[in-house]
Amino acid sequence: MSVMAELTYFTGPMDCGKSTLALQVAYTESNAGRQGRLFTMLDRSGEAAITSRIGLNAPALEVTAELDLWHYVVTELTGGRRVDFLVCDEAQFYSPAHIDQLARIVDELQIDVFCFGILTDFRTELFPASRRLVELCDRMELLQVRPRCWCGEPATHNARTVNGVMVTEGSQVVVGDTSDAEVAYQVLCRRHHRRRVTAQVAAVTLSPEPLPFELA
Repeated sequence: MSVMAELTYFTGPMDCGKSTLALQVAYTESNAGRQGRLFTMLDRSGEAAITSRIGLNAPALEVTAELDLWHYVVTELTGGRRVDFLVCDEAQFYSPAHIDQLARIVDELQIDVFCFGILTDFRTELFPASRRLVELCDRMELLQVRPRCWCGEPATHNARTVNGVMVTEGSQVVVGDTSDAEVAYQVLCRRHHRRRVTAQVAAVTLSPEPLPFELA
């Protein structure tokens, strides 16, 4: 009995190891004798590569707005080049049309597609491509490595900071990292994301956090 190909979406907040797992999946699949292609879009390194914060990396094909993933794979196959799986990192930056193309690759070509990305942006709104992945994927996996907010609670939300100050307006896509850059990102628990209390704000706050209600 043949095993059907799947479109799988691995997701979680920043710092939960998505790119590390993407590279592990690519290694495991290749080690089993399967041949695949790695894709990424707007990687933090600025290069066409899948890079992990723990130091792992591999070259990848850059996804652009003009790239038709279905056409690319069909061209590879008709050219006699084997394709057994795709690993698609930073999938939140793809377009919904790219996700439709990936679903078609799974259904009509029986090629496994592994996508890795963030569900929501710094405003807690779904990325369009992530929304489409949730709608179409055969399986969604929440990564088990849970980053922590500066307060020690599990981090669930991604915050964008400008010079350490959290912002909630601006373009949905601004490439950054979790370093101390002018525009950076950090993961927070829902409580501190709602209150806009970043690690930098907490470090300079001398008084305890206000109660979420007024005393009579």
